[in-house]
Parts: sequence; structure tokens; C-alpha cells
Amino acid sequence: MLIRYCLFFLLLAVSTAGFGQATGVLGGTVRDRSTQQLLPGVTLVLEGTSLGTATDAEGRFRLTDIPTGSYNVRAPFLGYEPLLRANVVISSGNANILSLELTPAAQQLGEVQVTANRSVRVATAETPLSVQRLSVEEIKSNPGGNFDISKVVQTLPGVGGGGAGGTAGFRNDIIIRGGAPNENVYYLDGIEVPVINHFQTQGSSGGPTGLLNVSFIEEVTLSTSAFEARYDNALSSVLQFRQREGNPERVQGNVRLSGTEVAGTLEGPLAKNTTFLASVRRSYLQLLFQALDLPIRPNYWDAQFKVSTRLSPKTTLTALGVGAIDHFELAVPKKASPESEYTLRNTPTIDQWNYTLGVSLRQLLDRGYLNVALSRTQLDNQLDRFEGGTAFAGDESRRVLLTRSGETETKLRADVNKSVGKWQYAYGAVGQLIHYDSRYFNRLRRAVLAPDGTEQQPAVDVRFQTDLDFARFGVFAQLTRPFLPGDRLTLSAGVRADGNTFTEQGANLLRTFSPRLSASYALAPRWNLNASVGRYYKIPPSTLLGFRDAAGSQVNQSNRYIGSTHYVAGAEWLPGPATRFTLEGFWKQYDHYPVSVRDGISLANLGGDFAALGNEAVTSTGRGRAFGGEFFFQQKLTNNLFAVASYTLFRSEFSGGDGRYRPSAWDTRHLASVLLGRKFKRGWEMGLKYRFAGGAPYTPFDAAASQQNYLTLGQGVLDYSQLNTQRLKSFQQFDFRLDKKINWRRVTLDLFLDVQNAFVLPTPAAESYTFQRTADNSGFVTTDGQPVREDGANAVPTLLNNSDATVLPTIGFIVEF
Repeated sequence: MLIRYCLFFLLLAVSTAGFGQATGVLGGTVRDRSTQQLLPGVTLVLEGTSLGTATDAEGRFRLTDIPTGSYNVRAPFLGYEPLLRANVVISSGNANILSLELTPAAQQLGEVQVTANRSVRVATAETPLSVQRLSVEEIKSNPGGNFDISKVVQTLPGVGGGGAGGTAGFRNDIIIRGGAPNENVYYLDGIEVPVINHFQTQGSSGGPTGLLNVSFIEEVTLSTSAFEARYDNALSSVLQFRQREGNPERVQGNVRLSGTEVAGTLEGPLAKNTTFLASVRRSYLQLLFQALDLPIRPNYWDAQFKVSTRLSPKTTLTALGVGAIDHFELAVPKKASPESEYTLRNTPTIDQWNYTLGVSLRQLLDRGYLNVALSRTQLDNQLDRFEGGTAFAGDESRRVLLTRSGETETKLRADVNKSVGKWQYAYGAVGQLIHYDSRYFNRLRRAVLAPDGTEQQPAVDVRFQTDLDFARFGVFAQLTRPFLPGDRLTLSAGVRADGNTFTEQGANLLRTFSPRLSASYALAPRWNLNASVGRYYKIPPSTLLGFRDAAGSQVNQSNRYIGSTHYVAGAEWLPGPATRFTLEGFWKQYDHYPVSVRDGISLANLGGDFAALGNEAVTSTGRGRAFGGEFFFQQKLTNNLFAVASYTLFRSEFSGGDGRYRPSAWDTRHLASVLLGRKFKRGWEMGLKYRFAGGAPYTPFDAAASQQNYLTLGQGVLDYSQLNTQRLKSFQQFDFRLDKKINWRRVTLDLFLDVQNAFVLPTPAAESYTFQRTADNSGFVTTDGQPVREDGANAVPTLLNNSDATVLPTIGFIVEF
């Protein structure tokens, strides 16, 4: 099949060789990063050409008649660090609209040399280390990423997930430096977006595929430590998605079609000083999996929009929204197998929808700006699973799992950001109203009967209904200033405190007082030394806070905020304007981590699946630690070549009810990735990506309990006395991508071939416990030839190998118009 795809691309190249050179448009704005003031008179040049322009009196620029291709855009400006925006693609179909921000430069320290080598630096004074940035082209062209931002982020240092972080290979769990997926927060143009994946695990953040439209994104910034005090509820990372503005000149758009989805995006002017972006996407996965005769049928829609209005030269109003409708069901395949039968028995059906709507106002002030943002997020989650699988759906006597749960968050945030001389300061506050309701049932074990019919072991069910309303609030302040001659040393100090009206002593802000301090020292024009120490807090998820026991009591009301202290130090070397090396060491110490009352284990050792996280009684008695070092190399587009390489060595351990540290579910010890991209003539581009992770820990099954309860649960029972004592084999994956762009007048066609796991390497996963089935797969094999007993005593236990090698080729096209 791959050979046919390659031949198709070769024929395409021959058939389009005669097309003439088309041209495109580059436009946008340039602002001061500190004050957000538009900057007039900034020169912009396309590296390697004589083409360039300058911003007008309103800080806007527009350059036309640019030959199509990829360029590095430079923006040198007196008093500011020079900006390099690498790999800016110019096509004839869509104008490329950029929003550029310049950072004020140091006054001394050999300014000419510094400006020549700092243009690739992505850190800020407040976050001088542990920060990475991705451009939209790096996201679009990422091999194996399939335009999914969550998958692309997994190539960055310290980031695991999707098989490389201790979770299933098909999931988008983002594991940062040994922390859980729900320790990350996500911001879209300054609006918090709690849900960024389809089929998201409630109480966590992972899911099989992302829902953000890459066509909207201009830049993604990942901070894995040294978070600014303005961000609440972050323990492992802050992921910021900056969306571009719509084209103010004309309506334009694109359509993307592949074997898994179809997506359409439209943008343009709505009125004077008002632009819009809008998109809709529809999944074809259910049709693909049906054609492949797989039992799962995922089906989803998502939509996204952004409207920006410039009310006055100093006031900008932005409205945005993102939402999804998800449906996941199971179907009996034509060719049944033990693996498909296990999936049918063990996987719930899912109906889920969610949205985030937000509006933000930015008002420019004297030497600064004011941000006010109001947003609302709602999630509705329904899961069902029945003993015996989908064939018994609707039979309440066989119900194993029921979830009817909803969450609503309404958030108001305001912050002021100003500069006075060399001092920069920011302060602000946030208020949030939370509503959570849930009706939950989970059968952990059916009653076990003795031979005489009497109850030998009682049934174990978890059943509760809850309705919870409470408020969250917080305040912060941040202060930054350079010191020493030439501004060699920059210090930034911040403080934050958060509270709520639900947990015991939740209104006591001293319990969440979280100072942080960072420093950056310019050792030489090409070298920076950076360090930070900070205290961070996160409130437990609503699924946990809202849990009620059999008596209806909210037993988790005494839980405390999860705390984490970060110590990070590192060096940064910038040998050239497009080259960056970093080396960092980190230590994260956790306290008040939730521990299950029922099992006595830390929630950090539950891993990730489709069920909700936190529907049980817990205590805030757990501790944790994650420590290690990471190396990162980045080469922006130079001579048509770009590259990224990273390696992280770490350990992640958490304690349960017994106080002993054990490896967490994310403790893979090693993470490595290499990404290479090459641009060729006539619109060809190729990308290669390799990822490696050490073996993730897992817990073996309790043989006796698994055999007794398999028919009810549809899966084995883990032996928590041997928690994470076993390890999987290491994870490896090689991805390949090939693009061919064809530019006509006002239309661009981008044909792509994306192959995930091109070397057909197995994805390590824990084995699944089941009973051996008959040769015709019609039932279970038994030791006495009789029907299998309810307690499974006459069944033949077996383990299914889940470490299959799956190749996912995707061929598709994008039409820009």
C-alpha cells in the first residue's frame, strides 16, 4: 500500500512540473511584548531575499507578490531583541497573517553580538527556563501528528504520552516530567480551556484525539516549570495556544480531507476593524474502523470560532469558542476473536459533549495593559457498560457501570501588566463558580455464592448521587527587574494564593500561599544560566470533591490542595541565530496527594482510561517526587533543513497509604525523540520522527480475585500488594510524512502522506486477563465441560497480548482558497 502511495506522489510531481511560479501575501501586526503597544516603523525582511516591508503608523504590515515557498522572517528594531520567525509558509491560496511581538533588549553586553544570537530564544524574564515554543508549521508538518497538537507536543523534552508515558498508545495523555495528565492547564488566547481532547477522561485531560483546529493556531508555548503567578491550578505545565487573527482583507479558507476526517475553515473581515475565524470538523473514524472490521466505533464533531474587534486604538475585544460532540459505541465484528470479545465486554459506550465560550477585553494603559476575561465551560459525560458486553445493553441486572455526570465552570479573571523604568510588574485576581452533578454506579464484584446457594462473599457496589456548587478565588502578583551592568542578571519574583468555599479551611489563603523566584544570568553573548524555585497548588478535581459515600456524606470535603515544589536549574547556549541547546536538571516534591481509601494507593498510580478519575473516598496523605535531567537541541529552518532532538532521564515515585514510595504509572525513566524535516524544490517536503521511552511500570493480576470476578467486571483484578513491580518493554515508534504543495492563482493544493509507526514496531501494553474461549469463539472453555460458573471456578484463565504493531497510514489533501 505504501508503494502505491509513493508512486501516486511521484506521478503528481511529474504532472505538475510545468506550473509557473505563483505568489502569495504576508501580513499582520507587530507589538511590544511588555506593553502590547503596536509598533510603527518596524522593518521586516525575508531572509535570503531582497523582499521586505515596514509596519505603518498603526503597527500593521502587508507584503505582496512573494514567490510561494518557506521563508525565515526577521524583524530587527532598535531597542528590541531581533525576532526570527522561522519556516513561514507563503502560499497562493491563503494570505499568511502573523501577530509578532518584540521583547525590549538589554542596553549593554555587546549589543551587536547579543542581537545576532538571541533571536531563537523563547524564554521570558518571568519564565527563563523550561519553556519551549512550536510554530504552526512545526505542528502541521509533524510526522505522525495528523494535525493533532497534543501529539505534536509529545516530541518536546520531558513530555511523554500516547504509549511513551505509561498510558495506552492511542491516547493523548500529556505526561510532563513524571506528573499526571491532570496536572497541566491549557489556555487559548488567555482563556482557560479545560477540555482539549475528544472522549476526555473526566477528572483528567487525556483522550484519543485533540479537538483544537491547527488552522487557527499561530504558536504554542509549553512551560514545564517556573510558571508565572498568573496561572492557577498548574503542577506540571502551562500550555498556551495563541490563535492568529483572521484575514482583514478578504474571505479565505481551507478544506482538509483525509481517511479519518473532513474539516473546513473560513475566515475574513466581518466589518471595519473586525475579523473572524470559524471551522467545523467531522470524524470518519467509525467508517474506517468498520472497514477494518474493528469492534470500536468512535464518532465525533467539533467546531471552533474566533471574532476580534478593535473597538478603539487602545481597546480590543475578542470572543472565542470551541466545542465537541462525541459518541463511542461498540459493534460485533464479522470475524470474532478473543481480543474483540474482550473489547466488547470491557469497554463502555460513551456519549459526551463539551464547550468553552469566552470573551476577553484588552485595554492599553500608560506603559502597560489591562486584561479582563470571562469564560464558561460545560461538560456532559455519559458512560454505560454491562456484564457480558453490548449484547446485554439495557439489562439493568447486568449493569456494571453507569455515569451521568456534568460540570460547569464560569470564570472571571482580571490582570494589570505595567512597566516603570526597568521594573515590570503584574497583579490580578480570579473568581470562579463551579457546578458538579453526578449519578454514578460501579459494580466492583457480584456476590459470590457457596455450593449450597448461600452468599459466600457479598457484592461490592459503588453507588452515589451528588450535586455540588462552590466558588474558587485567587490573587497574584509578579515583579521583574534586570540588574548588574548590561542587565546581565534578571530576577523575577511572584506570589499567588487560592481558595474555595467547599473544602475545610479552603478559604484560608495562607494554606495555599505559593511564592516563586526565577533568575537568568547572561554569562556571555551566547550563554545563559537560569534557575527557579517555586511552590504550586492544585485543587483536587470535582469528580473527587463531589463524591458521597453510601450514607450520602461528602467524605472528601477534608481534602487539601495538592502541593508541589519545583527546583530547576539549567544552561542555555545559542551558537547561532537559529540554533538552541538547553540542559536542565529538575526536582519536583509533592505533598497532600490523594490516596484511595479503598485500595490504599496513590491516584498517581491509576494510569489513564475512559472512566472518570476520582469517584471514590480519598485522603490527602500521599507524597510524591519526580526528578531528573533533560537535554534539548533545536535547529530552526536553515538551508531548507530543520531539526529537534531531546532526551530526558527521570524518576517518578509516589507513596500510598503505607507511606512507601513506589514508581508512578508514568515512571518510564527514559524519554527521547528526534525530528528531522527537509524542504525540497517544487513544493516537496519530508519529515521523519523517532520516539523512545523506557518500559512503563504495571501491576500484575490477583489470580484468585480475577477468576472469581471476571464475568462481572469483564477484566482482571489487580494485585495492589505488588503495585507497579513489573515493567513493560521499551516503547519505540518511527513516523514518516511526505507533503507536496501545488500553487495556482488564488488556490493551493497540499497533498500529504502521513504514516504512524512506519517500521511496524509493537506498542508495549499490559496483558489483559480473560477466560480462554472455544475454537469457534462462541463461549468459554471449562475444565469440566459444563457452562462456566458465576465464580469462574471451572474456567481456564488466560492473558491476552496487547502489544500489537499497528501501522496507521493516512493520505489526504488540503485545499486553500
